[in-house]
Amino acid sequence: MNFSLRQLRYFVTIAELGQVSRAAEQLHVTPSAVTISLRDLENELGYRLFKRESHGMELTEDGRHFLAHAHAVELAVANAQNIPRQRQVSGDLLLAATPTLVGYFLPEHIYRLSGLHSGLRIDMLELDRRGIEDGLLAGKFDIAMLVISNVTDPGLKTQTLVDSQRRLWVPAGHHLTSESEVSLAEIAKEPLMMLTADEAGEAAQRYWKHYGYAPDVRLRSSSIEAVRSMVGNGLGVAIASDMQYRPWSLEGKRVESVRVKEPIPAMSVGLAWRTESKCTPAMKMVQDYFRQRFLDPHNRHKFVRR
Repeated sequence: MNFSLRQLRYFVTIAELGQVSRAAEQLHVTPSAVTISLRDLENELGYRLFKRESHGMELTEDGRHFLAHAHAVELAVANAQNIPRQRQVSGDLLLAATPTLVGYFLPEHIYRLSGLHSGLRIDMLELDRRGIEDGLLAGKFDIAMLVISNVTDPGLKTQTLVDSQRRLWVPAGHHLTSESEVSLAEIAKEPLMMLTADEAGEAAQRYWKHYGYAPDVRLRSSSIEAVRSMVGNGLGVAIASDMQYRPWSLEGKRVESVRVKEPIPAMSVGLAWRTESKCTPAMKMVQDYFRQRFLDPHNRHKFVRR
């Protein structure tokens, strides 16, 4: 059996996004390249990884098992090749993060960091943005991960890592899934489940006001899974970032995503630390890790999920 890391990456991206077209967009290749790669991988394995449905690509039972192994291979390759060999860093680091980042971004990276530096202990604290800013300025923790566009205090330094685009979420079979992009005027006609986590509600109010439309808000919730479940069950639509997107609700209902026609602000995620903080070896290692993962042009497309 012989398949490439590229084929694995294409497969994982399709599985995560649920559509060949979106996978191709994220991978910066043509849809035909993704389709051919998947076909060759399935032929090599001797079984189907996906069921082709009208609403997108759905993993088969074999595909779900293979996805777990593909993730393990990606992690092993990343640990072996994408981090330069450096002396082991040990010590304690207290990292604060907002709920979205704790749930949807940090776990795999904390796992990788722990594998690379066995003597490093990273403790995490979940807070809102204001609590993080106050805590950093008071020296209560070392570094933070949050939505950088919301940070306002001049006593903090920031480093943007990811600009996660916001898109429209709709239930499978919704009439808007046939569109390549949807205007805010069209979205305003639909029941809207407004996500408020990480000050997304305030951001939404600003862009709705800027374009002169009033959304029909039926739910305001800080719970990403609640919003996803409402959409999956056909109770409305939502606008949320690619980082928060998953193709299935907790009940197993399919959720699709569609590009919003008007330019709306992305969710800019990054690191923050106190300007006057002494940069410890542990802090520097964490900063270098994330910079290489997301700002190195050779790595960026691999690790910016969603």
